[in-house]
Amino acid sequence: MTSGIFSIGISALQNAQLGLTTAGHNIANANTAGYNRQRIIQVSNIATLTGSGYVGTGARVSTIERIYDNFLAKQVTSAQTSLSALDVHSSVLSEINMLLSDSDAGLASALEGFFTGINQLSADPTSLTARQTMVSSAQSMVSRFTTLSSQLAERYESVNGRIQSYVGSINSFGQQIAQVNRQIITAEAKGIQPPNDLYDQRDQLIAELNKVVGVQTTINNNGSLNVFFGNGQPLVIGTTAMSLAATPSSSDPKRLTVGLVSLNGVQELPESLISGGELAGILQFRSQSLDVAANSLGQIAASVALAFNAQHALGQDLLGHIDGDAAFVADFFKLTPPSIVANTNNPAGTATLTASYQMPQTNADGTFYTNLTASDYRLDYDGTNFTLTRVSDNVSWSDTSLANLNATIDASPQGPQGFELAASGTFAAGSSYLIQPTRNAARNIAVNPTLAVDVRQIAAAAPVLAQTGPSNTGSASISAGSVATGYIAPPPGAPVTLTHNGGNMTGFPAASDVTVTLDGVATTYPAGTPVPYTNGATYAFDGISFSIVGSPRDGDTFVIGRNANGVSDNRNALLMGQMQTGKTMAGSTASFSTAYAQMVSNAGNKGAELNTIFAAQQTVLAEAEKARDAVSGVNLDEEAVHLIQYQESYQAAAKMLQIASQLFDSILAIR
Repeated sequence: MTSGIFSIGISALQNAQLGLTTAGHNIANANTAGYNRQRIIQVSNIATLTGSGYVGTGARVSTIERIYDNFLAKQVTSAQTSLSALDVHSSVLSEINMLLSDSDAGLASALEGFFTGINQLSADPTSLTARQTMVSSAQSMVSRFTTLSSQLAERYESVNGRIQSYVGSINSFGQQIAQVNRQIITAEAKGIQPPNDLYDQRDQLIAELNKVVGVQTTINNNGSLNVFFGNGQPLVIGTTAMSLAATPSSSDPKRLTVGLVSLNGVQELPESLISGGELAGILQFRSQSLDVAANSLGQIAASVALAFNAQHALGQDLLGHIDGDAAFVADFFKLTPPSIVANTNNPAGTATLTASYQMPQTNADGTFYTNLTASDYRLDYDGTNFTLTRVSDNVSWSDTSLANLNATIDASPQGPQGFELAASGTFAAGSSYLIQPTRNAARNIAVNPTLAVDVRQIAAAAPVLAQTGPSNTGSASISAGSVATGYIAPPPGAPVTLTHNGGNMTGFPAASDVTVTLDGVATTYPAGTPVPYTNGATYAFDGISFSIVGSPRDGDTFVIGRNANGVSDNRNALLMGQMQTGKTMAGSTASFSTAYAQMVSNAGNKGAELNTIFAAQQTVLAEAEKARDAVSGVNLDEEAVHLIQYQESYQAAAKMLQIASQLFDSILAIR
């Protein structure tokens, strides 16, 4: 009986000691990241059968249990990976917002300054100083475009650097998780007791990895975990860690993307597969915010250059040169064509794809506008059809040739896209090309160096001048006239003279149709047919238009000829100045200034949206952590109670051993 008391006391003493050790371990790790509290699981020993019944033999600790709730832990990791993505996206987007909205570094003041220079020129077109001021203001605006474009380009480089860093972190975590898996397998093979601290170490590594990229896990029979990301791409399989690589995108080698390293090389992964974590956040920033900002800035730059060049080409310079003259400089701005990037996986072929900007169209008031969008495009050829896809919304157009495709796009409900495609050579089936109409426009826009050197060649005047005949007796007057793209100016010294006779206007060029427009209704008279006089109507032929108001008498004449003495003429400068408020962009829906304001507003709204979601996600994460910690976290007050409890148990067990010792001594004392 004494030996039974001894064994029971010893087991009680051991149990209390393990309890004290476990409570102390919890207290020591109360602030250890990823630690889950532990507790002893105590069970009764098997009783011994005696004549008096079963006699208890004490208790033992069957295991030390880790208090862990898988469901609550997954809620935390899910909330954390979303928060990490939002944090990266919103923080880097805030840099773009500050850059674009800065009153000094932004584009708004430069645009305003450019049109101020144009207005000064229109006020005094003969002044070389005013012309130089206009060129200087244009150069300042161009400098602002290129500066902003360069700063956005730096963000692209920063994104590439972050992708490399994140991929390195993912690979490092993968290796560490595989190593801990190996340790867990070894530990579990030695016995049936769980290596709790190794579990915590592995879970913490997975939690840190989950901040970089969203992952999912499955458990194996040997206690190891498999880790996957994306839509099931393996990262860790048991004790084997896969490797990722930051690799140039096949569609655009300047952009780094994520690839899975295999025996066959690096398999590029679609960005859409990367979800959650800082890696997803930086990829989302690039595709949803940075690309939009760069393309929108380029859209404005290209639209400024194209629309302004189109109007400048309709003018006459201070030397009397007009479009068609060898010395005439039509383009005020220089602009490179849209960028085209061939997919690096394209099969061999001889095709060379090119893109060019479409000529701007005209509004009802005569101002020009472009149809460019702030999107990239992808051209695919399947061996029969060419398909152009607008990347921003996946709208696509298809046809059997590029010429037909251009026509199909222009006639589609979406309308022209502001550029056209052409090619030479033979396309191979499966070829793909990335087309970026506006991505590099802000970086490549420049003032025509010829005009910068000789400001006299700025075309501020109109190339034609309409006047009433010197001997007219009626009250009719004619406007000075204007021209449209493709106009044919009368030869020098040979003006077109119109004469009013019997209610008709005669003298139009014999081979030219004449269009008469009144109150928005246009009537075209074929060449050689009588053209009736209509008071207040606008007449147009050979791209030249003018209006006549009043009551002419028979024999009254109206002369339309070259603007021979137009040095003081500012008509074309006024039309260029009207572009400041005209609907010059996005299919005649926005001006340059409103387009930039919308660009800044969109970036700001996106930032505000992300900040709102980020704040809400912080609350979600805090609640998830609170629920997890309520189960798995260390409560120091609770552990203090456990210390007292196990201390008393220890003292009681020691007392039991003391009593057993005294009883044994009493037995030994019997003679």
